Amino acid sequence: MFLGELAALGTAVCWSLTAIFFSYSGRLVGSDVVNRSRLVFAFILLALTHWLTLGQVFPWQTEPFRWGWLAVSSLLGLVLGDTFLFRAYVLLGPRLAMLLMSTVPVFSTLLGWLLFSERVTAVELVGICVAVGGIAWVVTEQQNGRTITKNRDYRRGILFGLAGALGQVANLVTARYALTDNYSPLSATLIRILIALIILWGIALWQGQAAHTLRQWRHPQAFPAILGGAFSGPFLGIWLSLIAIQLSRLGIAATLMALPPVLLIPLEYVIYRHPISLRSATGTLIAFIGVAILFWPG
Repeated sequence: MFLGELAALGTAVCWSLTAIFFSYSGRLVGSDVVNRSRLVFAFILLALTHWLTLGQVFPWQTEPFRWGWLAVSSLLGLVLGDTFLFRAYVLLGPRLAMLLMSTVPVFSTLLGWLLFSERVTAVELVGICVAVGGIAWVVTEQQNGRTITKNRDYRRGILFGLAGALGQVANLVTARYALTDNYSPLSATLIRILIALIILWGIALWQGQAAHTLRQWRHPQAFPAILGGAFSGPFLGIWLSLIAIQLSRLGIAATLMALPPVLLIPLEYVIYRHPISLRSATGTLIAFIGVAILFWPG
């Protein structure tokens, strides 16, 4: 019981750790290097786990329609969405970047209303307003001592974070179509990672960046952080997220997976000793309350 909900909570923990790992390594070797590298290590871990648990290295027998949905999910989520998110990590830091990702349930509701004529109740509308208000309260906080360049990076980081959130919405919706009839979330994760790996490394080869990426693996501080992020993010985190959306309602899963901004408050303080302002903490709490209201059982 509650396996889907527990998987969503586990996803939130994994993504919080991933934000720390990739924010740190991205500042050392660049977000593009981190984005490409994590897929290689995650694919190896997933293929090994798939072999040990399901008896084959790769799910070659998967039906074409699942390949299609997983390809779209991978392109929108792992390629485009995560590329924007990783740049937001570097420009904003992990907690603020993940706070913007808490808009995923909000975007899901709005797109359902706009594209599929899904009814938005008064309570859900209140939840949307509260969540957006909390996020706006945090991201508009005046930052003392910022140069013009830092302010420009901050604005770009906000846009990248929102684009990453939209990619995550598209990722969840399209992936769920592929998980019908109890299809293995582990197999789906492995296929999505392979597709993203082929696309991003193909682009790297075309741009002449593949060799540069491999050289960065020798970086003594960045490499362990990339490995840690690959384990907690595209390996364990994405696997758990697919279990969550398969076994629980999408709204509930999305709400629980929106917890990283809250979890990152103590993590950032313990790891980086970053002071957390009252406004930032309050805005984060308000945003999470709004997301919870949005999907409160009727």
